[in-house]
Amino acid sequence: MTRGFGIIGTGVIAAMHADAIATLPGARLVAVTDVAAGAAAAFAAARGCAAEPDLGALLARTDIDVVCVCVPSGLHAEIGVHAAKAGKHLVVEKPIDVTLEAAGRLIAAARQAGVALTVMSQHRFDPGVSELKRLIDDGALGRLVLGEASTKWYRTQAYYDSAPWRGTWAMDGGSLLNQGVHYVDLLRWCMGPVAEVTAVCSTQAHQIEVEDTSLAIVRFTSGAVGTILSSTAAFPGFPQRLEITGTSGTVTVEDGQIVRRALADDARQEGGGARQDGRARAAAAADPAALDVSGHAAQIADLLAAIDEGREPAVNGRAGRDALQIVCAVYESARSGRTVILGS
Repeated sequence: MTRGFGIIGTGVIAAMHADAIATLPGARLVAVTDVAAGAAAAFAAARGCAAEPDLGALLARTDIDVVCVCVPSGLHAEIGVHAAKAGKHLVVEKPIDVTLEAAGRLIAAARQAGVALTVMSQHRFDPGVSELKRLIDDGALGRLVLGEASTKWYRTQAYYDSAPWRGTWAMDGGSLLNQGVHYVDLLRWCMGPVAEVTAVCSTQAHQIEVEDTSLAIVRFTSGAVGTILSSTAAFPGFPQRLEITGTSGTVTVEDGQIVRRALADDARQEGGGARQDGRARAAAAADPAALDVSGHAAQIADLLAAIDEGREPAVNGRAGRDALQIVCAVYESARSGRTVILGS
């Protein structure tokens, strides 16, 4: 069965969704829409699909089963709720939204409508991350004691000036919520729930209202500890890094590939196999458009399988909310100067 897709918002990330859809035999891009009609028309012409004049027209199409929400982050829930009420399954770009209240509204709307919801966290499908999670689940690292997530990327002032919503609290969030949230999700996925957060945030190199640099110490409910670092002021940009340490070993992932594997019961102490050429992947550290489509394709394929099988997607709305909750705790701790205790 081929399912029809619609894309709402035709900015930078929309091209990634369109490319991912094009790789899947069970998916077809039907139509797009954007508040900028000219941008939608140009995007549609390049992709061989229709351009609808507004959200209502796109959601009214019976040949669209799934919509990709690619609007500014602060509009994710608003647009997603409309789509859910129209009976459309949802692929929502990260983050799920910028507030926990909005995230809750979106999750509730999807549940009430009986539609599937996945929040984009495509790096869960990276080969090195998948292998790391398997090792953790198999107990190969022993009891987890330390987790470190680092996103040291670079964005110019021109990047923030390219759209009025960028670098705002209402529509974007700072380096942690926009760029670093992927590895926050991976850290939470590997290490488990977070109990408390102590953080500092600052704006070092840009004229924006949000932070471009953040550093947090976290304590997990398991008793393990960790750090989260995120910046868009780290010239020229470096690979995203996740390192998990347990009582029986350590695994380090950079841009989705295992670069160090040291396990007590493993003869291989260096690397988890040949590392792929990371130049294209690492380019995202300095260029927001330079992303690998395979992760998006894998996550959208999982959504389609979840719909067919009547199950939750691998990265559901709750997972998106969990990552957002950690980021919100970082921001609250930085504002208050206090440790923030996370609830459920």
